[in-house]
Amino acid sequence: MTLELRPIGVRAACTEVKRLHRHLPRVVGGLFAASVFVDDELVGVGVASRPKARRSCDGFTVEITRIATDGHRNACSRLYGALCRAAAAVGYRKAVTFTRLGEPGSSLRAAGFTDDGVTKEQSWNRPARGRHADSSQVRRWVRHLDRSAQ
Repeated sequence: MTLELRPIGVRAACTEVKRLHRHLPRVVGGLFAASVFVDDELVGVGVASRPKARRSCDGFTVEITRIATDGHRNACSRLYGALCRAAAAVGYRKAVTFTRLGEPGSSLRAAGFTDDGVTKEQSWNRPARGRHADSSQVRRWVRHLDRSAQ
């Protein structure tokens, strides 16, 4: 089984996320995306975007907002790595992403991310955009992008 990276448009990747992602089927927009195939079967997609957190919007940070696979071994880490290499190639210096507290982060570690800790518990509800979700915490992961490895 050989994993092959292929380009994919953001809109097409978002459609595949609906089919593949376990708990967050909707992703809105993105900067660029990547896909991974086994033979001619699409087994995963990843989407990179501008950071959602205002403090991370420094022009040099990219957020990987979604990785969705059908469970093929190493597909997640291949996608994380591909998105990081693409981001570094156009000048981004750091990549961030977030996971649920119960997720181990094995693919992230394999792709060179480090655990940056747990976010403070907060509600998604804001005056400008009301939400009916409970407060939550997530784990933040960071990878500093090495442009010299291009």
